[in-house]
Amino acid sequence: MWWRQMKQHIKEIIVVEGKNDTNTLQSFFDCDTIETGGDQVNEKTIERVRQAQKTRGVIIFTDPDTPGEHIRRLIGSSVPGCKHAFINKEKAKTPKKVGVEHASKEDLWDALCHYVTFENKEEVLSWQDFIDLGLVGNKNLRFQVCEDFHIGPCNAKTCFKRLNQMNVTKEEIEERSLS
Repeated sequence: MWWRQMKQHIKEIIVVEGKNDTNTLQSFFDCDTIETGGDQVNEKTIERVRQAQKTRGVIIFTDPDTPGEHIRRLIGSSVPGCKHAFINKEKAKTPKKVGVEHASKEDLWDALCHYVTFENKEEVLSWQDFIDLGLVGNKNLRFQVCEDFHIGPCNAKTCFKRLNQMNVTKEEIEERSLS
């Protein structure tokens, strides 16, 4: 049936690291991308992302590695209001490489459907609450919370910051991840 052959359309422009990411995403979805060309993001690229954010919105979808996180932070701090999609490293790797281009269509779609937006608002989750929940020093539990809230696996400081930027409360974490 022809309707099963149609690609899912993604309205926002997806920021990726390179051509292979673009090729993979466009083979599965009807989408447009902006390629950063690696982790040395220049002002011209940031300006393109700003314009895309104003007109169609942006989803930052970088590789689940250190350079990908660097790009995410740089663009996210330069262009407010971007959406962030994360994919688990285990779902985006080969024996030798890690990257968005190595993930399956289903895993990519799942990541893009569960994007999050970070806002710099007042702290709703205190550091003491974060500690009381057992999220400092318990990597497995923290990664479970990261997965449940679709924020990508991260260290305690980044997890705390991202949860607060999403206005997640202690009670929400208890309900969703610790029940």
